[in-house]
Amino acid sequence: MSMELLSPEELEEALRRIGAERYHSNHPFHRLLHDGKLTRGQVQAWALNRYYYQAQIPVKDASLLARLPTAELRREWRRRIEDHDGDGTRPGGIERWLKLVEGVGLDPARAVSTAEILPETRFAVDAYVHFVRDRSLLEAVASSLTELFSPTIIAERVSGMLRNYEWIHEDTLAYFTPRLTQAPRDSDFALAYVKAHADAVEKQQAVLAALRFKCDVLWSQLDGLYYAYVAPGFVPPGAFVPEAA
Repeated sequence: MSMELLSPEELEEALRRIGAERYHSNHPFHRLLHDGKLTRGQVQAWALNRYYYQAQIPVKDASLLARLPTAELRREWRRRIEDHDGDGTRPGGIERWLKLVEGVGLDPARAVSTAEILPETRFAVDAYVHFVRDRSLLEAVASSLTELFSPTIIAERVSGMLRNYEWIHEDTLAYFTPRLTQAPRDSDFALAYVKAHADAVEKQQAVLAALRFKCDVLWSQLDGLYYAYVAPGFVPPGAFVPEAA
């Protein structure tokens, strides 16, 4: 199949098509979570497993940061690490996620240990960290572009969970509020970088593949949760087992 160089606007359109088709807002587990169809134990499993992804985001960002060639770019990307790790005076996303874990009824130490996460979670998240570390800088930046689509899923998730789970409160979901402004800021920067630097067909195809890969990382995590905790309900040895209702 012949491929032609896309204009920056056409490249952005192609990236957004990938998100419309592959972003995990379309996954059945997300729909169940949003629609209030999960038990408390199933929500706990989601919160505990998702913590591993949250905790590894600054790890992958640190490896990307080290490869950026200018102080200006490094300052821009460093904000992402502070957003998740905090800056010593204000909590970051990781700390806020542990509040979510506690708010759904789990000891945060169980999440921090990562001992009970699903193998699918560990494999998918580790693959993402390795991808950012090992691929080109352009591909690493492009893999973050799922943030283009995150405000929509965040709005759905927060409104749906508050509406459908009486034991979940606004404080429980405080992680998500800053992300409504952080994610668009970060995705605007990453999108501009990708559009400026993907100046050859091979680079553009690599960028599109990087976004597809990242969508697969997020999708496969929900696959693992669905298989273990919804249907057929096969929880692997050592993984979190919800208490009987």
